This record gives sequence, C-alpha cells and structure tokens, in this order.
Amino acid sequence: MRRLLLLAPLLLFTAGCGLVPTSENAASDAARDAARKAGERLHGQRPRTAEEVGRSASGIDGVEVLRVTGVSTHDGHGVDVVVRTSGSAYDGWVDAEEVVVRRCFAVRVSPRSEWREEPRDVDCPDGPPLTFAPPPAPPRLPYDALRATLPRVPEGGRVDEAEVRRRIAALDPHPEIRTEVKADGGRVGVLLSVRGHGFDAQDCLLARVSPGGTEVWVPSRIQRMPGEGGCTVANALDPAPPPH
Repeated sequence: MRRLLLLAPLLLFTAGCGLVPTSENAASDAARDAARKAGERLHGQRPRTAEEVGRSASGIDGVEVLRVTGVSTHDGHGVDVVVRTSGSAYDGWVDAEEVVVRRCFAVRVSPRSEWREEPRDVDCPDGPPLTFAPPPAPPRLPYDALRATLPRVPEGGRVDEAEVRRRIAALDPHPEIRTEVKADGGRVGVLLSVRGHGFDAQDCLLARVSPGGTEVWVPSRIQRMPGEGGCTVANALDPAPPPH
C-alpha cells in the first residue's frame, strides 16, 4: 500500500513532464485525426472552386469550416480550409472526467497535395463557422425529348451517326449536360450526363439506336455509383447486366 502511495505522485509528475501521454494530448490527437480524415474526404483530382471545397467540408460530420482561402484546387497552391474539430479522451489514472478539446487545423486541397497529408495546427479564427448556399440544382436530363427525337430505323436499315448527332444538337441541351455519341457495329450509342460530386449516384441518360429498335433508359442507381461504369457510352452500346 505504501508503495502505491509513493508511486501516485511519480505518475502525476511524469504525466506533467510529458513522459506519459495526458488525456488532453490524446484528445488533441483525436481532433487532429478528425481533421486528417476530413482532408481524405476532400482529396481528389477533379477541379473545384474554393466555394465547392468549403461547402463539401462543411457537410462532414464533426467539422466546422472557419476560413477558406484560394480560388480553386487547380490554381496556385490550391485551396486552404481552416477547420475546427473536437476530440476526447479519458484516463482514470490522471483525469477524473473525460477531457474534450476543440482544435483548429489547416487542410490543403490540391492535386499536388499528398494522400492523408498531415493537417497543420493553426489558431482558430474569430467568428462563427462559415455557411454556404446549397449548390444549384443540376439541369434535368431530357428523357422524353430524347426519346421522341431519336430516329427509328427499320430492320435491315442503316443508322446514320451524323443524323443522331444533329437531332441531339437540335434539342439544345443545357451547357452543363455532357453529350457523347459513338457508333459501333451498325448501332449508335448515346450518353447524356451531368457532373456528379463523386460520392453519390450520377445523373445520366443512355440511348441506343439500332436497326429495328431505339431504346432510351436510365441505368440502375448502383450502376450510376462512382466507379461502376454505368454512365458511359460503352454501357449504352452494350448494357451491363442488372445487379442481383
């Protein structure tokens, strides 16, 4: 018992000298880890404006955006985002209660930044967290108009790629709608899509003009998820089987 009593002050002393991690240090590490994970979420090669980066960061749970500097991810050194995160830790030997800290870090978002780049400790700017207006709604894809305008080619006929392109151009699609047309094996595939944010299903419309049949459809949601290849002109020409 006497040894324990003698050891207790020593433990407190070593903790105060930094030899034993304190709960506050552990909580600060947790806050830094939250900022690092936010940087992972924001990392990417797609060009984005500073507002887009700030809006994305503000949508991450447990992250407050206090400052955004820069013009775009691909301009100069990219975009710097000052975020405030919190961390907590508890050590029954040293602290009677859980320790919670709030810390600020600068996260760089640029195609030249490294994956899992260490966020920089910074002083928290004065003022409340920034708020961002919701992004403008993407333009609606012209499903009915596309279906009505694409040519119907009889069995044994020939599909004219140039005619397909002319009819799509006559629809005067919104500038944000990307159009791709490709001929292959006597058929013509069509893709109409809008840029997604990389986390959710992309909006796209597929069509195939073949002798004897013209089809227009929207791929399943799982096929429109990032990396699934559903929103491609190749999938219009040779559709992937539906998911099971």
